[in-house]
Amino acid sequence: MAGVVIIGAGQAGLQAAASARDEGYDGEIILIGEEPFAPYQRPPLSKAYLKGEMDEEGLALRGADFYAEAGMDLRTGVQATAIDRAAKTIAFSDQTRLTYDKLVLAMGAQNRPLNVPGVDLSGVMFLRGLTDAQAIKAACVSGRHAVVIGAGFIGLEFAAVAVSKGLDVTVIEVAPRVMGRALSVPMSDFFAQRHQAMGVKLRLGEGVRAIAGAEGQVTGVVLNSGETLPADLVMIGVGVLPAIALAQAAGLETGDGVVVDATLRTLDPDIFAIGDLSLHPNRFAPWPVRLESVQNAIDQGRAVGATLAGRDSAYDKVPWFWSDQGPYKLQMAGLNMQADQAVLRGDPASESFSVFLFRQDSLIAVESVNKPVDHMAARRLLTLGVALSPAQAADEAFDLRRAT
Repeated sequence: MAGVVIIGAGQAGLQAAASARDEGYDGEIILIGEEPFAPYQRPPLSKAYLKGEMDEEGLALRGADFYAEAGMDLRTGVQATAIDRAAKTIAFSDQTRLTYDKLVLAMGAQNRPLNVPGVDLSGVMFLRGLTDAQAIKAACVSGRHAVVIGAGFIGLEFAAVAVSKGLDVTVIEVAPRVMGRALSVPMSDFFAQRHQAMGVKLRLGEGVRAIAGAEGQVTGVVLNSGETLPADLVMIGVGVLPAIALAQAAGLETGDGVVVDATLRTLDPDIFAIGDLSLHPNRFAPWPVRLESVQNAIDQGRAVGATLAGRDSAYDKVPWFWSDQGPYKLQMAGLNMQADQAVLRGDPASESFSVFLFRQDSLIAVESVNKPVDHMAARRLLTLGVALSPAQAADEAFDLRRAT
């Protein structure tokens, strides 16, 4: 008898499978992973794993015995190639075919390409999966000059690790500030200053014309200005694109992700999309959004798991994110789209402060660095919809935990 097939064995896919079992689903669950590894954590790849603080075994999301004990059929190293919605079948790269009652798409995202000459040179790398991280970790041992293209979370996390290992590190960003699409100006400025203090060179407002090389090996990065920066390691971190090709070919509605409703169903009621792939309605955003976070992956997996077990569950959680960059732990709650006021709580010079973001005097997001108390309070305030004023947010004597 056909059961549940989950395509994508990352955090979201595994959580959906585990939650379905926890909620009482006793049918067949087949979990399909394109990589040759059992499900593992991705966030540590750019931080603890590169620093040598976590190994491959520590990355595992579940123990080796979990899948058999939970009655899950885990298949790795295989890619779904086509979905036949009418027949409710899926074709795979190993020439096998599966039938499903319910299908969960959890393929996540893939690296956005950088279309400049030289990207295929040895020493030019992306960081998305474990294989990438293994190669970058090895390159850091012998490398001297690292150039990072893109000042987003991944690029800056890698830059902090690389400079701590003694590499000469330059970050190139075409935008005028670091993490500009995700952070407020005060928090962005703070991290730019702190990265420079750690020894990272920032080249903001700069574009890349080409990647130079000799005998197949990268030797430098050519800027639009014509200047060439020396490099024996180039890490490209210019964002990701949702893996929508399979869903598109199956006739599902897509945009910046696979379009779903509040229960994470696609236009086909037997097919769901979760995690980095899901373009979903969100009460914390003025329009449907696609979120790239562990929180989103886990909570959407839980919601779909409950639905698979027969208890329809809408997704309605406060989005939150984090990033470790050197000694600085950045935590964010909410979504800062269309914020029109940024209020500081604490002094950035103390390296422990928050930025409260408002839209028309309503709190919509909070960014905190080395301030976990503020972060946890923010998640509660946003969940409950507490009417915190900008003046209260700025007043450190005001106890956020008592706001109602």
